[in-house]
Amino acid sequence: MMAERRMFTQKIVDSDAFLDMPLSTQSLYFHLNMRADDDGFVNNPKKIQRMIGASEDDLKLLIAKRFILAFENGVIVIKHWRMHNLLRKDRYTQTQYVEQLDRLEVKENGAYTEKPAEIPCGNHLATTWQPDGNQMATQYSIGKDSKGKESIVEDSIDNNTDSKPNRKAAKKTLYFPLDEQLNSTFLDFIEMRKKIKSPMTERAITLMLNKIDRLAGTDSVLAINILEQSIMNGWKDVYPLKDNKNNTRSSGEIDWSKV
Repeated sequence: MMAERRMFTQKIVDSDAFLDMPLSTQSLYFHLNMRADDDGFVNNPKKIQRMIGASEDDLKLLIAKRFILAFENGVIVIKHWRMHNLLRKDRYTQTQYVEQLDRLEVKENGAYTEKPAEIPCGNHLATTWQPDGNQMATQYSIGKDSKGKESIVEDSIDNNTDSKPNRKAAKKTLYFPLDEQLNSTFLDFIEMRKKIKSPMTERAITLMLNKIDRLAGTDSVLAINILEQSIMNGWKDVYPLKDNKNNTRSSGEIDWSKV
């Protein structure tokens, strides 16, 4: 039986990143937490959104700010669930969304994050979920042409060009499965490192991902800007933005590199 009581850590709900969101978005976050299973998964976020009178933009904002992580089948998970809640083993019921849980890893502070995943791409659209027929698979699309929806990961295919029968399928690695733009920018950074004759090992990539997480936290726009700064300057490493005053945190602010 799923627990009926839920808790919240002030590290998250008292942070500027959380309090700067509209009250309707904050309310939706609390309701999603209250209805999540014991691993933080919710299978009907849109129903909950409609039930409390929140808008699709509220749900999109939670995804964009990475307070929740979304999967292509419509299920979401509370990113900081394990920071909010600790359940005794005798009261814990494992989520039924084991496949989605396997695609996550838990950081040292208890926050969920996506595992890097490689997906082969041939003469078809490559996503973490392959649909039947000629449908296009998106990762948790909310609304029409919304900026917050997760984009399709795809190879550019020229149908007018005959492909060689023995040609190996190209592979596109997803380091950020839920943010196509950030993933593309990180791949550009890896390619830049190759061009300056300093290719990255798998270990180096893992360390770089951790450093980006420390510098940008949940701000994907900041992460993209940091990567683009290094790409434009041909730097092997990533650094705080030179003109970003917010990178100097005061002692009273939450350190999002640890969240």
